[in-house]
Parts: sequence; C-alpha cells; structure tokens
Amino acid sequence: MRFLITAQPGPNSHHPGPNDLFDEKLFVAYMKYNEEMHKAGVLVAAEGLNPEGKGARIEVKDGKRVVVDGPFAEAKELVGGFYVVEVGSLEEAVAWALRCPTGMGFDDIQEIRPLTTDADLPPHLLDLIRQSAPEWSRTLIKEK
Repeated sequence: MRFLITAQPGPNSHHPGPNDLFDEKLFVAYMKYNEEMHKAGVLVAAEGLNPEGKGARIEVKDGKRVVVDGPFAEAKELVGGFYVVEVGSLEEAVAWALRCPTGMGFDDIQEIRPLTTDADLPPHLLDLIRQSAPEWSRTLIKEK
C-alpha cells in the first residue's frame, strides 16, 4: 500500500526567518531519516516544497480551469513537503511518520492518506483506464 505523508506547520509552529541560524544537526537528522526509509525499501519519493518558489493555483470557474492567485492563501496552509511510502498498512505508515524528526517549523503536523490503487476501483473503470490510457495504465493496474 502506498501512502502520501504531507508535512505542514502547526498553529504554534515557529517559521524560520531569513536571519535565523540554519540548524545543521536537525537537517542531518532529517537526511538520516530519509536514508533509513530508503534502506528499508519503503521510501518511494520525498521532496520539500519551496515556500519562496513561484507557484500557481488553478480553480474551476464556469466549467473551465483558470489561474488564480496562489498557491497558498496563508502560511499556515503551506505544505512544507511530502513523503510517498510503500508499506504494508496504515499502522506501518504511522510508525514511520512518528519517527520523523521535528523542529523545522513547517512540518509539525503530518497527515497520512492512502493513495488509490487498482484494488479501489471497480472493474468497469479499470477497463476504461486500460482502453483510454494503455501505457500509463500498466503503471497503475497490477495484472494478476
């Protein structure tokens, strides 16, 4: 099972400012955590999201997608980063998330959500996926 673990600030998180000292020991702890998950074979992807980076927010208005201001309304809504893990259960994903270091300020809250798999979809939708996206469907649908 694959899970998306997102990290975002909590209501009382300290958001590091440009003049704050970089905590190298904490950064190294995060990298060791990433390495541990990689060596365990559970880490599929992990990235931080640049709060300074230019982004966009796309919404639907009158049935069409349009670019609106964004991507975030407030700093508290910013997703600091994410992990995609492949583990045997939600409990195992939770166990990994509980081991994650803390202290960067943008990761005090972690949310874990299962990713959709072919087992979650009815057979007629799987057939539509195979027909309309034959190459991509091979990455999604595990043939038995």
